[in-house]
Amino acid sequence: MTKLSVNINKIATLRNARGGNVPDLLKVAKDIQQFGAEGITIHPRPDERHIRYQDARDLKSIVYTEYNIEGNPEGSFIDLVLEIKPTQVTLVPDAIDAITSNAGWNTIKHQSFLKEIVQEFQRNGIRTSIFVDPIPEMIEGAKMIGTERIELYTEAFAHEYGLGNQNGIQPYVEAAILANNLGLGINAGHDLSLDNIQFFKHNIPGLLEVSIGHALISEAIYLGLENVVNMYLNKLK
Repeated sequence: MTKLSVNINKIATLRNARGGNVPDLLKVAKDIQQFGAEGITIHPRPDERHIRYQDARDLKSIVYTEYNIEGNPEGSFIDLVLEIKPTQVTLVPDAIDAITSNAGWNTIKHQSFLKEIVQEFQRNGIRTSIFVDPIPEMIEGAKMIGTERIELYTEAFAHEYGLGNQNGIQPYVEAAILANNLGLGINAGHDLSLDNIQFFKHNIPGLLEVSIGHALISEAIYLGLENVVNMYLNKLK
């Protein structure tokens, strides 16, 4: 079964919009796990516009499933991850001013940079994952870096699927086959939703984990958070 890790950035965004502690990020993380999700994901950014660095620290004692911290490996992010030692760190090449992640790594161009960072995290017992587009050369580059997993950037698939083009899955199928052959674990995320997650999961061999935030929280506004988590779990079986 593919694991569901829920990204709670949007909960922090809602909290920060009013100040105070409503909604309570830590309580939401507890509840999501109790509802059945197998992980919690956060993506702190330098401006702390949603998840704050202190949130990342506070969540350490709350997350008893899998704790995944995503982000661009600049100095303060690296220090935060080494301090917390989550289950997994996902390296994402997002610019400081990016609204959301919008590209995978060039694992050839940045190979030496990423390899050094990956090795440091691994020495500290933290599983590493590299955010990549479904491009064979980038997946092969990830293997050369030495990461345990890749996370497939799924925006292109979601866009094509929304247009009714199911063939948009094909680059991801080919990427997954290559990753499996290379011994890389496969995660996926970005714009996955109740509309497309089942089709994606059924077509991607060896899919270990999906990280879903914006769509799940948006759907939860209408359907209720516990219901949405369990609907995802049913679709991922």
